[in-house]
Order: sequence, then structure tokens, then C-alpha cells
Amino acid sequence: MNKNVIISVKGSQVSDDEETSVLELVTEGKYYKEGQAYYITYDESEVTGMNGTTTTLKVDNGTVTLMRSGAVNSQFIFQQGQKHLSYYDTEYGSFVIGVYTNQVDINVDDNGGEIRVDYQLEIDNNKTGNSDFHMLIREAGRSNDKYC
Repeated sequence: MNKNVIISVKGSQVSDDEETSVLELVTEGKYYKEGQAYYITYDESEVTGMNGTTTTLKVDNGTVTLMRSGAVNSQFIFQQGQKHLSYYDTEYGSFVIGVYTNQVDINVDDNGGEIRVDYQLEIDNNKTGNSDFHMLIREAGRSNDKYC
């Protein structure tokens, strides 16, 4: 299975002072399966501030791994109830990010689906607030009310 898909991502971040920022992105990408794992890959744009970066999500056994390569290099592991540390490399330098995942909801199959992740970030051991993202994946050229 290897499909061209439309990916809709909505992410939000609530800082410790209760300020909320929201980012929404709709883009084309690829959706494929290797073994039991599903992969979603797309190119970032100026909208996300990561132009020149490719993002790949691996969905496997209740865990979502977000990998970025290019202008930004990182790997975040979202596993409910777990904290994972990662390096975040940018053109401005590198730092350590801790990701504590509050909740992971995965509903994907060979036709697409959705992923929701609620998590907390720590940069150099300093909490930055609560974040979440919601991703919808649907086959390009196909209207599917279940995932729209």
C-alpha cells in the first residue's frame, strides 16, 4: 500500500501563562504501510516555519514517532504515560527536548484515518506548557465523510 493523501494537521500550544497559539496545515503527502506500521510523510512549508524539512510519522502499536529531517532534525516519541528525551537540531543550534505524552488516540487503517496526541514539552528541563495535534489523513481525490 502506497497512497497519495491529503493531510490536515491542527496543532495548539497553551503556555504556562495560558496564552494559546494554533497552527493549521493542509498539505499533500504519502501514506504507506511497512509490516504492521503505518507511515505518513509530507514536506513542511513556510507556514510552519520549517521550510526545507520533511516530516514523517510512524504509527505502530499505540505509539506515534514524529521524525523530521532537513532544515530541522528531530525525533519525538509519543507513547501514552511515558517521557522520552530527544535532540532538536536547527540551523540556530541544538537542544534537548523532553516529551511527556498525556494521551494518544490512533484510528488509522489502509484507507487513512486520524491521530490525536496530547503532550507536554520541556526544553532544557523547563516546561513550555501543554500541546496537542490532531491529524486527518484521507486519500487524495476521494471524499470520505468519515475523515473530513
